[in-house]
Amino acid sequence: MRRLPVLVVLVALTFVPLETSAGVETADSVPTLNNFQLVGHNPLNNRGMNAAPAIFENLMYVGNRTDGSAQHINPGILVVNIANPASPTVVGEIGPPNAGNRSETTRELRVWPQAQLLMSMNFGCSAIIHACVSTSDVTSMVTPTIRFFDLSQTPQQPPLISTYLPTRTPHEMFLWLDPARPGRALLFMSTPTSSTTQPNLIITDISRAREGVFTEIVRWRGNDLFPAADRNTFDVRLHSMGVSADGKRTYLAYLGGGFLILDTSDVANNLATPEIRLATPIENRLSWGNPGAHSAVKVPGRSLVMMTDEVYGDLLDPITGDNHGCPWGWVRIINTAVESRPVIISEYKIAENQAAYCQTPDGMDPSNTFATSYSSHNPTVLRQVAFVTWHSGGFQAINLANPSAPTQAGVFSPDPLPVVVTEDPALSEGRNKVVMWSYPIIKDGLIYLIDLRNGLYIVRYTGPAAEFVDRITFLEGNSNLGDAARLERTSRPRSPSIGGPGG
Repeated sequence: MRRLPVLVVLVALTFVPLETSAGVETADSVPTLNNFQLVGHNPLNNRGMNAAPAIFENLMYVGNRTDGSAQHINPGILVVNIANPASPTVVGEIGPPNAGNRSETTRELRVWPQAQLLMSMNFGCSAIIHACVSTSDVTSMVTPTIRFFDLSQTPQQPPLISTYLPTRTPHEMFLWLDPARPGRALLFMSTPTSSTTQPNLIITDISRAREGVFTEIVRWRGNDLFPAADRNTFDVRLHSMGVSADGKRTYLAYLGGGFLILDTSDVANNLATPEIRLATPIENRLSWGNPGAHSAVKVPGRSLVMMTDEVYGDLLDPITGDNHGCPWGWVRIINTAVESRPVIISEYKIAENQAAYCQTPDGMDPSNTFATSYSSHNPTVLRQVAFVTWHSGGFQAINLANPSAPTQAGVFSPDPLPVVVTEDPALSEGRNKVVMWSYPIIKDGLIYLIDLRNGLYIVRYTGPAAEFVDRITFLEGNSNLGDAARLERTSRPRSPSIGGPGG
């Protein structure tokens, strides 16, 4: 089974409409600020291998891609005070045994602010691509868990209050709060597997997390729906999923299996025995081959979904058997107006994603292609503009005024730290030391980003549609918290090919 990858981005972008080409620009890692202002930065103790962030009031929690082996410093969940965005400060760490254990990564974090809970997804990690002590890249002796921490009294050092043991190892999760039933919270979790008898998606009710009660209400198995020939050709494991603000649709990023839509209305409506149905027949799914799709995020108020890829450097070729490396992966915009037959209407690429770049000296230099990635990774999307961490391609802003022809709206690529304690074996061992990784979080008009090597960055966007970003109180690509429902409700529906202001 192929080990799931993770990616980041650098500089020098170029947009390419579908089935067109563009000239190639090249750039090494240099500070770049185009339609962004740098507000604040914290190197997170120069530890490297930083993972997902989550925010509660004026605190940010930052997980770790690697483990608690002796050679790694501060391997737990770092706690950062962001009350002054110009000067974020590390003020604590959740350490062993609750985080930062040997062979275990604290990869994904979420905060359920109304319940004052922090949740951490923990599972075994790889020696080859995560610098963990484990020598196994397929299985691990680590029991996967989601741990819940109480933020109500001492959020700088929150106590563990309950632990959920999912029935399958999760990889990514989407936190969905029921807008019609306050206090009801669900975790949508991808559980990647090539099996035709095990689930790829588990939906768990965490409403009683403080009591230690977790109910897996749906275990959806999709692999057996794919033709056998496709299962033999493509990686049909589910990597991640986005969920509409109302919970009635779930958008799947199925690695080599591609993109399709699930009808999850029964789940959203809290039926006693919910069923998940295909909104997109398997034969009509969109697929562009391995390594394939990474994230799927709906564009608020529009019948559009933004898809990102995740493609590592050539390091993974002999490990996974897939074609990693140049030109890596990019963004696709999908029209979902007819859910049974979605259509790719455009693509957005940076210079390094052009086939022509792969024939340049930079594109053929192993120091820039083997343990480096210029792939898109995680998006947070407004109706007018999208923000995507792009590994060594930096942080990209994409103008969606005309989604049939998206254009670059801005780019931020920092000056990398001179040295970190742990380099990412697959993503920062190359010459480019920028690895933008996390789902961007927008809070009070500022954007919070994690570069897995270089730490926390806080930026202000100043490009097209900046006035809409300034009005956001909270938005992230992997939950429906904050402004997600408002944006879906107040954005005026229009044809996907027409731009213009909205909510």
